[in-house]
Amino acid sequence: MKTEEAKAHRASLNVTAIENPDQQSASPLAAPTDLVHPTRARYWVIIFAVTLAIITYIDRVCISQAAPTIRRELGLTEVQMGWAFSAFLWAYALFEIPGGWLGDWMGARKVLMRVVVWWSIFTAATGWVTNLGQLLITRALFGAGEAGCFPNLTKAFTTWLPAEERVRAQGIMWFSARWGGAFTPLLVAFILGYVSWRRAFELFGLIGIVWAIFFYRWYRDDPRTHKSVNAGEMAILPDASAITMGHGKVPWKRFLRSKTVWLLWAQYMCVGYGWVFYITWLPTYLQESRGVNLQKGALLAGLPLFFGGIGSLFCGYISTHLARWMGSIAKARRLLAAVGCSGAALCLILSLYIGDPLLAMMMMGLASFSNDLALPTAWAACMDVGGKYAGTLSGSMNMMGNFAQGLATVAVAYILVWTDHNWAVTFYVSAAIYFMGTFCWLFLDPVTPLDSADEA
Repeated sequence: MKTEEAKAHRASLNVTAIENPDQQSASPLAAPTDLVHPTRARYWVIIFAVTLAIITYIDRVCISQAAPTIRRELGLTEVQMGWAFSAFLWAYALFEIPGGWLGDWMGARKVLMRVVVWWSIFTAATGWVTNLGQLLITRALFGAGEAGCFPNLTKAFTTWLPAEERVRAQGIMWFSARWGGAFTPLLVAFILGYVSWRRAFELFGLIGIVWAIFFYRWYRDDPRTHKSVNAGEMAILPDASAITMGHGKVPWKRFLRSKTVWLLWAQYMCVGYGWVFYITWLPTYLQESRGVNLQKGALLAGLPLFFGGIGSLFCGYISTHLARWMGSIAKARRLLAAVGCSGAALCLILSLYIGDPLLAMMMMGLASFSNDLALPTAWAACMDVGGKYAGTLSGSMNMMGNFAQGLATVAVAYILVWTDHNWAVTFYVSAAIYFMGTFCWLFLDPVTPLDSADEA
């Protein structure tokens, strides 16, 4: 509950804040020690986000490691497997905006509980398919459920975290997601040593249902109604009454007129196109082009996501210090993301010219590290720019990224068929698209809220 003293203290903090145009969406981080020592209940939101991010990537990455076995058992071609990968991604993309909108309207608590149970059921159901049609339908329904995850976690961060903690929280969450995916190939390879790929999917589906039960019991959409939050902590949190739920009418015209929104969509498509290779075709590439076996391939396939997780964590840590040094949150975000996109393109190409599979994958890991310098910045931009529509805006951005990822999985398959399995062509295409993302960030305003004023 927010006391009158806490309100007064918060107002005084806002008055004394440094007036920086790039920071107009942020509130200063200062503990109201003169009132009551703030609790730290908000950090449990990060813990729940971290564990769910890990679960999402376990559930989506496990199919890439099992893909060669699935192809043999179901008699699928490379192109058919590419369509199976894309069925998840395109359904994921189509339901991003509905998932984010539902969070803005109903609140993250109800939406996350429902979608996690939904996709966990269809994770398990992947192990029950017997032909391509069933696989396509099951993966599409799985993607439709997962679509609500990150927009609603972003909504929860917007409600529960001060502006200064949001990029760091996004960095920690994406670090955890990447590392969850990084260790999944090893986990799948280990489990496949004891059970079939069908039973493995059932085990992974069970994990999400357990998470949904614990989350629904603890989480509240408005921090003021949570028994663990005291007045001290409320004084440093955003005003939840304006951003929690009930905003069913989305200003689509404002979205479509906004240069910032279009650039956010475009840069995420560029990042997503190149990145999706790591969770789809990489194990196949290692076996066919690099000649590694299943066990070694599982170890090497985790390196890009392992390095990507470090990139996300590094971005979340360095962004605050870089913003202080540059005197601008916007400039810091643009620099991190532009360097990330350019570095990803360069390292991806360099990996082709390294003969040793381990060293090549280390270089590809650096490409993933660079890729993930853009990730927390993009999602933090959605929180600051979107405000009370953060769920919808982040959902729309992720939708565009996943449309590009769905295109990439099929494009790789067709490129391989048309070029007689020349994997280098797929790398050059991805690198070119990464460079396009660099130019998007040079002109992107990642801090000014849509509600503040019409863009020029």
